[in-house]
Order: sequence, then C-alpha cells, then structure tokens
Amino acid sequence: MNILILGSGGREHTFAWKIAQSDQCKQLYVAPGNSGTAQIATNVAISVTDFEAIKALVLEKRIDMVVVGPEDPLVKGVHDYFLNDEAIKHVSVIGPQKAAAELEGSKEFAKEFLYRHNIPTAAYESFTKDTVEKGYAFLETLQPPYVLKADGLAAGKGVVILNDLEEAKTELKSMLVDAKFGVASTKVVIEEFLDGIELSCFVLTDGKNYKILPTAKDYKRIGEGDTGLNTGGMGAVSPVPFATDEFLEKIENRIVKPTVEGLKNDNLPYVGFIFIGLIKVGDDPKVIEYNVRMGDPETEVVFPRLKNDLVEVLQAMANETLDNIDIEIDDRAATTIMVVSGGYPEAYEKGKEITGVDRITDAIPFHAGAQLKDDKIVTSGGRVIAVTAYGDTYQEAIKKSYQNIEKLHFDKMYYRKDIGFDL
Repeated sequence: MNILILGSGGREHTFAWKIAQSDQCKQLYVAPGNSGTAQIATNVAISVTDFEAIKALVLEKRIDMVVVGPEDPLVKGVHDYFLNDEAIKHVSVIGPQKAAAELEGSKEFAKEFLYRHNIPTAAYESFTKDTVEKGYAFLETLQPPYVLKADGLAAGKGVVILNDLEEAKTELKSMLVDAKFGVASTKVVIEEFLDGIELSCFVLTDGKNYKILPTAKDYKRIGEGDTGLNTGGMGAVSPVPFATDEFLEKIENRIVKPTVEGLKNDNLPYVGFIFIGLIKVGDDPKVIEYNVRMGDPETEVVFPRLKNDLVEVLQAMANETLDNIDIEIDDRAATTIMVVSGGYPEAYEKGKEITGVDRITDAIPFHAGAQLKDDKIVTSGGRVIAVTAYGDTYQEAIKKSYQNIEKLHFDKMYYRKDIGFDL
C-alpha cells in the first residue's frame, strides 16, 4: 500500500515511525511532515487543509490510504471531500466525516451529544455576545473555580480556569465581546469545575465496532507542579497507574460503549480515533472533552506500546472488520517528555540549531516543531522534540527519558522536570 499521513507534529512522526515498520506499507508520504518524518518517509510541502493539492498528490503517487493526524482538516471535511469525488472516493480515509468531527469542532455540540446519550460530564450552559449578561448571572450560580471554553477550535488554548468571579466575568467579556480567540469564541461554554485527576482514553472505531488502546495521562501546563499557561502538552505517561481494571471497566461501560452507540444512533459516520479526555472524580470517570484524532504527546507513548501491525489495524478500521483484530499491548510503561522553545506557549524564536539527537540511545526522539535546513535540524515550532522511553515501571521510563534529554541542546531549550510527579 502507498500511504499518506497528513500533519507535521510529534503525533505524525509517531504514526510514520509505526507505519514504516509494516510490511504492508510500500511507499510512505507525509504532508507537510518534519525533520523526523524526512528520515523514514517522503515529505511533501502541502498544507493539511489544501484539499485540491492533497487530491493531486493522491492521484500522482497512487495513494491507497490517507491517515489524518490533526483536527483541522477533519473539521473542515477532508473525509467528505474524498467521498464526494469520483477520482479519489476509493481511497481509505482514517478520520471521521465532517458531521462527526463536530465533536471536537464545537464544545456545545459535544456537550449536547453527552447529555443526549446520558454520558457522565460536567453541568454546562453556552453563551454568545448577545447573552453575555446571562453568562455573568450563570457564573454567579457556580462555585469557583470557573471553567470557560471557547466553542470552536483554538489550538488547545481556548480553555480558561479562574478562581475569581470578577476575573471570570472579565474573561467571558474578553472571549465573547472582544473576540479573544477570534471566531472560536463567538460562543463560549461555561461549565462546572470537576475536581479530580485527568487521563486520556483512546478508542479505535470502524463505525460499528471499537477497540480500546492503552490509557495515557498528559501534562498540559507549561510550569512545574502543573502551573502556568496551558500548552499542547509537555509530556505523557502510559499506562495510567491509578486506572485499575475496575475503573477501566467503568470507562468502557459508561463512556466508550454509549459514545460509539451514540455515533451510530445519531448517524454520525466515524472511521478513526476517538480521544476521550476524562477526569476521575472520586471513583467515577466523567468526560471533559472529545477530540476526533489521536492526542499529542499521548500518541508518543500509546503507539510505542502497540504490538500490532498498525497498517493491518487501519485497514480493518477502513473495512469495518475491526472486530477481527486482537489488540496486543506491550506490558512495559512508556513515557515521553516534550522539549520546547523558550517563551512557548507565548512568543518564541524559530530557526535554532538542535544538536545531540544522534546521541540519543535507549529512547526514541519524536520530532515535532523541527525541520531540516542545510543538513541541520532547526526548531520550527513551540514544541520541538518528544523523547520517549520504555521501562518496567513508569519511574524507570521517566528516568531514561530525562537522561536522553540531557544530550539535546538548542538555544533557550526548556522542558518540565516533574512529569509523572503526581502519580
């Protein structure tokens, strides 16, 4: 098979790393890719939302399968684009159709879905700039902290949690009236704060059947001790030590099954990955959010633990035969630590030369915001490289990740030194 991966981050490098191991994969392309994917696949300088250019590439290279990494092309309807075009509708696309991608594209749509299918989640209401006064009144009925979420896609930065009521009101005005997140915050969801510990559950579905991948926990805040601004993710651990068999059974019965059934009942066509952001409140799981793709950096710890040939799994998803696949998981723990540009998630400089990648041993460097320039690897984004290691325990794996990070260097490099601290 000739396979095309859409995306340029650590998640896509991990996809490429895993797919390249398969005998089923003949030629592998990544658009646009990064310095990591360039070593194992052919990078093509095409935007993930330039559907015309993607079509031309698919026809030219005789692509059989397209694996969609990020959410943007899914929310914009890349799967539907293929289905509606005679020349490319035979190509398998891994990722939900536009209607189902609204689970990530709109926080309000997701909350309505959760309520409709009796899936445990936080109480909420949504507001626009015309109902901002009602939003203030609703905030007054809640106990702090206050959770405000931009309804649309805001690159993982559209969620604000504040302890002060007046600050929360000011933030609501900033999001709705001053368009702090642009179009993404023309509507804002306010929900009750759930107190607990977070984890991520990843589900594969062919639209009828499902399989559950290993759980993972990621660390979103830039600062140690989970402080500071939200990022795309600073590190991850898999499996999650506190997710007992009994707790995993609750996740499957109360959340995964009704989610997949709900997609069928609501006629939301879904072939792809469902990322369910969960919180453990007491002994019970509740849904914080849905994403319609794999998480990043969780992919960098989940896929290294998957023993199956990923291409065979993806084919089963495309052919609605996922029930014939037995998912095999490596018993070892995996951890990843994200190395980022100084200043991230706010303003940061690009083009810094990265050294030491070739010195990493007993760990896997997954490139994210990194590109090749004149035979050098240079920074091209906020999150630069994720260093993944295995261990018999997550503590051992974390130690290996940190030992290898010490071999890396670029100007103003930063990483959290406390990943896994809370476990």
